[in-house]
Amino acid sequence: MALPQRPEKSASAPSRHPSWFPALLVLLALIAAACSSGSDSAATEPGAGATEPGSTASSDDGDGDGGSDQPGTTAAHGGERDCVAPQLEGDAPGGDTVTQISSTPIEDVPSAISNATDDAFPAPLVDLDRILSGGPPPDGIPPIDDPKFVSVDDAIFVAPCEAVLALELDGQARAYPIQIMTWHEIVNDTIADTPVTVTYCPLCNSGVAYDRRSGDRILDFGTSGRLYQSALVMYDRQTESLWSHFTGQAIVGHLTGTELDVIPVQTLSMASFVEAFPDGLVLSLDTGFDRRYGANPYEGYDLEGSPAFLFDGEAPSDFDEKTRVIGVERNGESVAVLQEPLFASGVVEFTLGGDELIAWIEPGLVSPLQSGRVDDGRDVGSSAVFVPVVDGQRLNFSRTADGFVDAETGSTWNVLGKAISGELEGAQLERVAAVDTFWFSWTAFHPETTVVEG
Repeated sequence: MALPQRPEKSASAPSRHPSWFPALLVLLALIAAACSSGSDSAATEPGAGATEPGSTASSDDGDGDGGSDQPGTTAAHGGERDCVAPQLEGDAPGGDTVTQISSTPIEDVPSAISNATDDAFPAPLVDLDRILSGGPPPDGIPPIDDPKFVSVDDAIFVAPCEAVLALELDGQARAYPIQIMTWHEIVNDTIADTPVTVTYCPLCNSGVAYDRRSGDRILDFGTSGRLYQSALVMYDRQTESLWSHFTGQAIVGHLTGTELDVIPVQTLSMASFVEAFPDGLVLSLDTGFDRRYGANPYEGYDLEGSPAFLFDGEAPSDFDEKTRVIGVERNGESVAVLQEPLFASGVVEFTLGGDELIAWIEPGLVSPLQSGRVDDGRDVGSSAVFVPVVDGQRLNFSRTADGFVDAETGSTWNVLGKAISGELEGAQLERVAAVDTFWFSWTAFHPETTVVEG
């Protein structure tokens, strides 16, 4: 996909935010993600040292109400919740390694990390002046290259309402808890003999996974320490080209223009993952690094009215920059499904790229970016996008207390699009790659997007 060039913000435009203080807070968070060591207990006790559950200080949306009546709060959508993960006694389960496919060797080519303007490179896809340092050096936020996993029964460090990135390939399912991804951003892994890279950008609230094969190459990725449109810029270790996490495309360097295949990944609550995949594996706290897993260094970052860090574009003013959307691209067209109205309606139908699609959302997943703890945010829900057709039959859905029900057969479906009871039990809707993200991020990379109101 093409990466658009956005105009610079007008120098005469009035500033909507303080000029330096919010950016300083995010910069400190990025440095913390790069440098945090902490004690053993801070690395194993969820939320250690973070804001206590129920604190209103981290949830203030600027109206002085602590955010308690924002749409999507647990009070508005189901009342009290028992979400906090049990405190671990002793060390967390160490986890087991899985067989990894070896990456191809490092190549003797110029490095875009060392010199992005090397004459040997194809023309970059973006303005190099807009690739900005986020603070840490390359791999200062360390990716996980040797992931270890535990069973869902042993993953007691993840609270039921906590966010995980869920990925399934050929019947193998894995969950990558956001409490870990926040501190590492990239996991190089292998699932069902497919080398994958699972990525998460806290600044864009976006989780995306890719097949890391490109021609004869098997790439592995690190964090470059740089941002483009506030989004994570990765680099491959084989050629040290720079890649956009948001599009999976090499934007500068030897591989400029190369694009990875997207693998659908869903942001789910841990409870939904366990229910859907009782035999699934969960990324372990045994990462090889000391980090305050469970704590959120970006406290308050996802609240509307807060500025995006190092975003130099101008998001359309239809919505606040931090409005949550579900972004979908198909057949050269894109939409942004607004999450707040979808939370109320449950299901929305829309047409994209000539195809009829549905998006739905269920309560029970809390924002990992609001509070000082990843398990203490407001309820923002787990969403997904599907082709609503099974064996040639077009289905129409509504959300109920038990899940999603189709009008044609009365079968009940879970948030992952699998029929769990009724006439169609066992059937699976075709999943469509989608990304939960912010309005500013989606429109930065898809300026011609249309909006689905829900």
